[in-house]
Amino acid sequence: MDRRTFMRMSGMTALSMATRRECGLTLDKIQRNIGKPKHWAWITTDLKPSLDEWKQKFSRMRRAGIQAILPEIYNSRKSYYASRRLPNGGQWLEQILPLAKAEGIEVHAWMWSMPCNVSEIVEKHPDWFAVNGLGESAATKPAYVNYYKFMCPSHPEVREFVRTTVSELAQMEALTGIHLDYIRYPDVILAEALQPKYRIVQDKEYPQYDYCYCERCREEFKKKNGTDPLKMNDPSANEEWRNFRYERITRLVNEDLVPVAHQAKKQITAAVFPNWENVRQQWPVWKLDAVLPMLYHRYYQKDIPWIQEQVSKGVKSLSNRIPLYSGLFVPSLNPDELAQAVEASMKGGASGVSLFNAGSMTDAHWKRFGRLQQR
Repeated sequence: MDRRTFMRMSGMTALSMATRRECGLTLDKIQRNIGKPKHWAWITTDLKPSLDEWKQKFSRMRRAGIQAILPEIYNSRKSYYASRRLPNGGQWLEQILPLAKAEGIEVHAWMWSMPCNVSEIVEKHPDWFAVNGLGESAATKPAYVNYYKFMCPSHPEVREFVRTTVSELAQMEALTGIHLDYIRYPDVILAEALQPKYRIVQDKEYPQYDYCYCERCREEFKKKNGTDPLKMNDPSANEEWRNFRYERITRLVNEDLVPVAHQAKKQITAAVFPNWENVRQQWPVWKLDAVLPMLYHRYYQKDIPWIQEQVSKGVKSLSNRIPLYSGLFVPSLNPDELAQAVEASMKGGASGVSLFNAGSMTDAHWKRFGRLQQR
């Protein structure tokens, strides 16, 4: 298991604990896998329901055992809170926040991190965007889908752009925390079940999906390691080049985003990949308050027991520093299978689960999920 070294992990644990003491985020504010588990639900942006309908939704979630929600309030195009700098699609967060809080539900604002589809940014700052091994910019030729316009974390301007979004949200007094999504590079290798959808076979890392080779990344790597990655015979096989990309995202999280959230006494969490190497996302060393790995088993052509295996692996990699909440993909689970996935998660050592997403939960799903909390 490559996590730098054991000593570095131990040092980061001590630093993480010290950071929480400084900002008042004591461990009792974050439920661990002792006693009653803590369950979450992602909520995709939805402006259609009335406030009364949201009250009813939150009431049902609470009765079923949901203690925290993750509403999608920035989707790389528009903000759904009163942002001073992002295009605005409505102040949805401000409307639902007091309703959820009234039900005793925590609210963690879900924001996209590295993709940016704000037209003004794409047009005025093309240099902010990641470049693949063929020299193609994600701004003009994104991988897989059009919204995969990922920015490059090596650019100070990009770090400031993402940090400012976190800072805006951290100023909202009633908000419990900030949830980072897409805090990574594009997938250099897609999950197995997704590859046929795009009519591709990824039996190794191919340059058209491998990021980032922008001038800044190449210059900084060459200054540190003496080699231009584009001049390597096989960049994908070079461990130093891999670690360079891991460190770019880790630096953004640990040095820019976490301190901003903690200074405002907000929790900060992230949606992460179980196969983090494929998105250059070394989350076990991040100084977050919790991680929510997306254990969408069907994407990886696996069955429910795989969820338990991945939870156990993830908990072990975290060295018990922070809680892990198992992300479950509801459309792939009937009500009984959802119950099995929850049980598998808890057996693996999860502190609870997170449902993707609340809108996919049928009456039967909620009833079955709720019965689990009555045991």
